[in-house]
Amino acid sequence: MAWLKLIAFLFIFNLFYSEIFAQNINTSPEDGYRMWLRYEKVQDDDLILEYRNNLKGILLTSTSNIMNSVREELDSGLSGLLDTEIERKTKVDTEGVLIVGTPENSKIIRSLNLKSELEPLGNDGFLIKTKKIKGHRVIVIAANKDIGLLYGTFSFLKLLQTYQPINNLSIISKPKIQCRVVNHWDNANRSVERGYAGISLWDWGTLSYYKDPRYTDYARINASIGINGTVINNVNADVRFITPYFLERIAVLADIFRAYGIKTYLSINFNSPQLLGGLNTADPLNPDVQSWWREKVKEIYSYIPDFGGFLVKADSEGQPGPNTYGRTHAEGANMLARALEPFGGIVMWRAFVYGDHQKDRIREAYDEFVPMDGQFDDNVILQIKKGPLDFMPHEPFSPLFGTMPNTNTMAEFQITQEYLGNAYHLVYKGPMYTDILNSDTYAKGKGTTVGDILEGKVFDYQLTGMAGVINPGNARNWTGHPFVQSSWYSFGRLAWDYTQNATELAEEWIRMTFSNDEDVVEKIKEIMMVSTEAAVNYREPLGLTHIGTGSHYGPAPWSDRSKYFHQANEQGIGFDRTKTGSDAIAQYKPELRDKYANPDSTPEDLLLWFHHLPWSYQLPSGQTLWEALVRKYYKGVDEVEQMQKDWNNLEGRIEHERFNHVKALLEIQKRDAVQWRNSCVLYFQSLSKMPLPDDLKTPQFSLDYYKKMEKQIPVPVLKP
Repeated sequence: MAWLKLIAFLFIFNLFYSEIFAQNINTSPEDGYRMWLRYEKVQDDDLILEYRNNLKGILLTSTSNIMNSVREELDSGLSGLLDTEIERKTKVDTEGVLIVGTPENSKIIRSLNLKSELEPLGNDGFLIKTKKIKGHRVIVIAANKDIGLLYGTFSFLKLLQTYQPINNLSIISKPKIQCRVVNHWDNANRSVERGYAGISLWDWGTLSYYKDPRYTDYARINASIGINGTVINNVNADVRFITPYFLERIAVLADIFRAYGIKTYLSINFNSPQLLGGLNTADPLNPDVQSWWREKVKEIYSYIPDFGGFLVKADSEGQPGPNTYGRTHAEGANMLARALEPFGGIVMWRAFVYGDHQKDRIREAYDEFVPMDGQFDDNVILQIKKGPLDFMPHEPFSPLFGTMPNTNTMAEFQITQEYLGNAYHLVYKGPMYTDILNSDTYAKGKGTTVGDILEGKVFDYQLTGMAGVINPGNARNWTGHPFVQSSWYSFGRLAWDYTQNATELAEEWIRMTFSNDEDVVEKIKEIMMVSTEAAVNYREPLGLTHIGTGSHYGPAPWSDRSKYFHQANEQGIGFDRTKTGSDAIAQYKPELRDKYANPDSTPEDLLLWFHHLPWSYQLPSGQTLWEALVRKYYKGVDEVEQMQKDWNNLEGRIEHERFNHVKALLEIQKRDAVQWRNSCVLYFQSLSKMPLPDDLKTPQFSLDYYKKMEKQIPVPVLKP
């Protein structure tokens, strides 16, 4: 009888604990891998009931590669969010059917006569509408092409993820920018320049044999925010990427990306005809060089039929280019463009150039490229960094935006945090992007924003684009710091529609990534929005730039390079870019030129970008320049401390793993913010001999201590 009692006990034990055990098995710690595509069950009981009533079945008949991606996304998204399987339908016989299709692949969509609504949406646009079919209330996702349906699917799932009503939908959306591209700076040995999140995603050793599911998830992540192109290798390009060994493997990636509407691009080395082809020149006007590139392009398309084209960094930071042969950037770009043109490929030619001959480095791109306006072929697009110097925490927009009416131009932003604490600091870049996109260039009078120019509204551009330099590696959460994901998200959403609000995008991301709890959303949103200002304040306020070390991580205002940029001395601080200095203000339209010429009318956040001013200079606020500068540094540290407090107040409301990860990173950020503040304040004080305001605490350690700290806090470099 004992054994019968044991069996009975085990049976009861199993009934009692099986569900708990199953939940523990199926619930892994939240490590950030799913990014903003978590598809967690809706926690609001009334809302989930509403969603289930409106989504009783899916009607989707096409089986193309992209439509299979649509089907898989809907299956995983809806089953996760609604905690139930959704029935597959072949006809509308009940309320609450979700119909997904184009007029070409769906008889039902064709019968709805949506031509007038769909026609303006192009290939990528979509509509989501509540309709009545045979008396049944249904939801329709319609587009002209399959890729539009994929974007519409992600947009629809986002409504559920962010707890939006779906009872009466009427959404129409299309992208404002054509080429919405991410740039990797990955190398052939799997190191990543400015990566900070592990080694490269691309495992070249296994790619021909094993399709890592991570590659598909990477494509899903990008497609969900409208990205339609990826440049998979570093702009400091290794020639081997266009050899058969790599092309065979890149073709595997391209096959995966194609199912999500993403084209594959490659960065190339301009001297490839010499380095690979055995020619004695790479002169773009040499017939043998032109022939070599035509054959190489033909070979690439034999591996990747929908190859997007080339990204080129030329005659910049040691990279080869046409200037070596006495040729212009236009001649170099056009040679490549003509090799690509028969296949529909494009050239994205970077405008990031500078040389030692310039008194002021930021003048170089404008001085080099503006005289070539109108000389580039139609399938060339000039890729211009968002500011005239680099990816600085804060700088004005590049004056090239609005001064090249006859040359396709696109903007290059940085998502990876090269100058913003790598993967250790919490910095939401959304406001930094919108600051540039909303800047008025006055190219055709007041109200001509950078975004309008990028869209092609201002000039008759054949190509438009935005590029974002991303940092994903093999770190489980893709980006190192969990909040770097928010900058990736906001970049993609702004590339789709640059008129969106950075605060609203932050809220979307929080709801999809962390929680829909209103209090949690508001607290995290406050942290994110403060982080943008704090990052500038404790590093380089009032328009200062390049105060960092050679690694671009910690402060080094005493270094020769930093001295060149901040120009601080006993008399004052700042870079004179007026007529008495480099006259870089002359590169802007008269309305801005006049504004920036006078320090009293220059925006305070750009004051030292355009002017070298005395420490005692009186600001409109009534503060001296010295006092305002010091207070900005101290405010930056205060803001980080407030971020810490706000995050700590979320304990128990964010899952344990990510909460503790961010908490630890904020400790590092505070340490670094104090080092930045004290290093810069003490160094500038040593030059100015100005006292600290009485209400500010004097740094605990001396300037010599912080100079030594520059060497004592190494930044780890992750190598394969």
